[in-house]
Amino acid sequence: MRNWVLVIAAVAALAFGLGGCASDDVGPSKAELKGRWDAENVYPQGYRRDLLAFLRTYLNEPSGVRGAAVSAPALKDVGPGERYIACVRYNERKDGRYAGPKTGVAVYVAGKLDRFFDTPQEVMPFCKDAAFTPFPELEALTR
Repeated sequence: MRNWVLVIAAVAALAFGLGGCASDDVGPSKAELKGRWDAENVYPQGYRRDLLAFLRTYLNEPSGVRGAAVSAPALKDVGPGERYIACVRYNERKDGRYAGPKTGVAVYVAGKLDRFFDTPQEVMPFCKDAAFTPFPELEALTR
């Protein structure tokens, strides 16, 4: 009889323990997620500096870049909401020859460079109306 009481007590404790896992709380609401997303939209004050640091390691030959230009960060739809993006255009030297102009997009989160992509199909929607200004700091890069 005593064993049955222990078994029933153990099963009851297990049922109550697992019952707490079956709540309806599935995480933050859509409004909370949007609020978090929007809170990370901080204008990137050092966007040129961040781009230079990234491109120094991204480019195969960072010295000798020509035709460098950059757009000021602007809010654009990226993923589930808006992010600050900056377009950068440059002509990189590869194997001693210039490969032709290339455009890339830098995506900023919380004021810092988060992602960079330069596939023409992905870049076009973001940079087709970008107002580029000269970016001499990129042309002056060295290894």
